[in-house]
Amino acid sequence: MTLAQKRPASPKFDNSFVSQIQKQIPNIVPPAVAIAIFLTLWQLFAWTPGATLPGPIQVVQDTWVLIFWPFYDKGGIDKGLFWQILASLQRVAISYSLAAVVGIGLGILIGVNKTMSKALDPLFQLLRTVPPLAWVPISLAALRQNEPAALFVIFITAIWPILLNTAVGVNQIPQDYNNVAKVLQLSRKEYFINILIPAALPYIFTGLRIAIGLAWLAIIAAEIVMSGIVGIGFFIWDAYQNNNVSEVILALVYIGVVGLLLDKFMVWLQNLILPAEQK
Repeated sequence: MTLAQKRPASPKFDNSFVSQIQKQIPNIVPPAVAIAIFLTLWQLFAWTPGATLPGPIQVVQDTWVLIFWPFYDKGGIDKGLFWQILASLQRVAISYSLAAVVGIGLGILIGVNKTMSKALDPLFQLLRTVPPLAWVPISLAALRQNEPAALFVIFITAIWPILLNTAVGVNQIPQDYNNVAKVLQLSRKEYFINILIPAALPYIFTGLRIAIGLAWLAIIAAEIVMSGIVGIGFFIWDAYQNNNVSEVILALVYIGVVGLLLDKFMVWLQNLILPAEQK
């Protein structure tokens, strides 16, 4: 055996990782360029005479402790941004889950019952137009405590897109599906599981996706006016009261990132559950 034969063959370079990066470049570059332009314009605006808002450089300089130590906890409301956002997300999770259960249930009820739809639709259309902040004094007057009042504000804000989209989905079930159910003499339970839910599921997910964004907006609004509770909304209000504008801007960035992640999560969940032909 020659030396060349003893020498192991050089492994082939795996280009799969590089190819994946190359495929993602068209999706990464445009938003990266847009963000860079936005930050540049913002910084230039901050350098103009008379500008009152700090630029991105000043924001990082003023808030570097909050950026690099998000997990600190000194007790009370003096906590890092991780704990502030986590507290807000916990409230959103509780109220959003309740809104999903109640909204889907009521949506199916008014979707299959025309009498109930005619009776309740005007009331629902009236209540869904009320802004989240308008519910804050009502919830505080009724519940007397900040925490349950905040949960109610999220719930009452998030329920309407779920309810109304579910009702539309039930109403849009093709008549052929109903005819098949009659021919097969399906029970109510079988009709519900095998026809109604699968047919209405795309509409339900549309409502759920809209509602998660509204729920996140509502908790910020509720926490801003409800003092003494840990949460990103109250953090913003407290920072503004102390004239820490850079902290307010940093919190807005975190809010936007979390809202984007929540929306992406709902899209992932929809793609995971819905059949390909229904997407």
